Amino acid sequence: MTIRLTRYFGLIGATMMTLAMVLAAALPSAAENPEDQAEALLNGVIRTNDPGLAVLVAQHGKILFEKGYGLADRAHHVAVIPQTTFRIGSITKQFTASAILKLQEEGKLSVDDKLSKYIPDFPRGDEVTLRHLLTHTSGIHSYTDEPDFMSRVTNATTTESVIEEMKKYPYDFDPGAKWSYDNSGYMLLGYIVEKVSGQSYGDFLRENFFEPLGMIETGVYHARPGPPHEALGYSLGTKGFKRALNWDMSWAGGAGALYSTVEDLYRWDEGVFNGRVLDDASLKEAFTPVKTKQNQGYYKPDNGYGFGWMIDRYRELREISHGGGLQGFSSFLLRVPDAQFTVAILANALPGRPKAEPDRLAQRLVEIFLADKLAPLPVANTNVSPESYDALTGRYDLLGGILTVSRRGPHLLVQLTGQLEGEIFPRSDTEFFAKVVDAQFTFVKDSSGKAIKLVLHQNGLDLDAPRTKDLLEAKVDPAAYDSVAGQYDYGGGAVMTVTHEGDHLFAQLTGQSKYEIFPESETNYFWKVVDAQVTFVKDNSGKVIKAIHHQNGRTFDAPRIR
Repeated sequence: MTIRLTRYFGLIGATMMTLAMVLAAALPSAAENPEDQAEALLNGVIRTNDPGLAVLVAQHGKILFEKGYGLADRAHHVAVIPQTTFRIGSITKQFTASAILKLQEEGKLSVDDKLSKYIPDFPRGDEVTLRHLLTHTSGIHSYTDEPDFMSRVTNATTTESVIEEMKKYPYDFDPGAKWSYDNSGYMLLGYIVEKVSGQSYGDFLRENFFEPLGMIETGVYHARPGPPHEALGYSLGTKGFKRALNWDMSWAGGAGALYSTVEDLYRWDEGVFNGRVLDDASLKEAFTPVKTKQNQGYYKPDNGYGFGWMIDRYRELREISHGGGLQGFSSFLLRVPDAQFTVAILANALPGRPKAEPDRLAQRLVEIFLADKLAPLPVANTNVSPESYDALTGRYDLLGGILTVSRRGPHLLVQLTGQLEGEIFPRSDTEFFAKVVDAQFTFVKDSSGKAIKLVLHQNGLDLDAPRTKDLLEAKVDPAAYDSVAGQYDYGGGAVMTVTHEGDHLFAQLTGQSKYEIFPESETNYFWKVVDAQVTFVKDNSGKVIKAIHHQNGRTFDAPRIR
């Protein structure tokens, strides 16, 4: 079993952290050398004619392993090679953060400046600092969470237009109150880099980072002309791989607009960790996990999110990393500073094969190449009674995804809807861990002893998952589904299409996957993949005239399209 966290854009445009539990193949024999083990691992995850991935492993300034697998272009059978360029998604954020810190070193701004200094009319801008934006603690609502986002992302936009849209959103929480991954913050930071430097975002990065480090295959992505040796993006569906939704990267900006290669990312990592990008004071700030009111008690003090990097420990080894993902592309860049060890993996499929996720593979490569430096795996506490698990079972909202905790005899199992379940093991009656990777679960109980939330600790993050109510399916005559089937206007060009198929009802939002919805009554339905519900409203004649959508504490009307 392997536990991983990955970012993707999910139902109703929500940015979600998802926990995937999948069976892991055994590592190759330790008798093999690390390069052979890596080859055996990677050969096992990419099938013939699959989209592919590029992999690079280095230590002490020397490349130990470098290879491409699968296809960059399936139609023309173009193989992935180490020089293939991929869109890197949110790995972009560490470049944006470094640009801000470089401008601070030059005395042109401070990370403690107010947002209002750069955008005077931004709502509550005098409460938000650049530090809040860098650490995902501003509370500004992420523009990528809007219901109609996926229906617009293939058309060009401007950073200014996106910022004007942000100004209309209510805050998700007060600035500094807690941590929540936020693409709006980094879109704003990219804009500030341009405003302060007087250069375009791409030109600033090129002159200050890319050219000095020899990163000739890295830049801001533009479809025309595309970068050389470009990988095309694919998504895995029920009928195999197809071309993924093709973003116009003007929507990503400082949050995710760059392309690169594994070789260039290695050059970047070497530059950062050898002092050729930022000075020591800047790096100390960048690698210091943010603290909020939320980071108390059951939160790990030395792990968390810095400025565009995640800081974590894996079996006692300190890791500094970041991943990225958008439809068709997934990426991960990891550094083990004490071992001067780097892994860069870029893939051109999202979603892709369950065992081919870059973050998961990067961790496996750490296990292979640094096996002698890893602390032993934890041991389960046999004094914890399995009967105590009953207070923990239920459904938990993991940033929009539903994590189900269940007991099967003496075993406690966790599962994200639609994915395989995996067992977790007790350290105490409230603290549990997975055996294969460094992921822990802390259950928080109320005065009656019943769990009211869990906190997932992984990849340097402490993620709150409040317990949500159990929803029971009602027995409804499938003939009733005909009355609610149809299309509903979710705003901004997004349409939810509800279809009756056999004894099942499905809903699909523009640009997203189709999911089954389940009845609480003939007019009330819910999703199992996320904590979301929809109510269909009828007029006096009994005809459905609109839907009311409930998700993430928000409710809005969606008129039926005639």
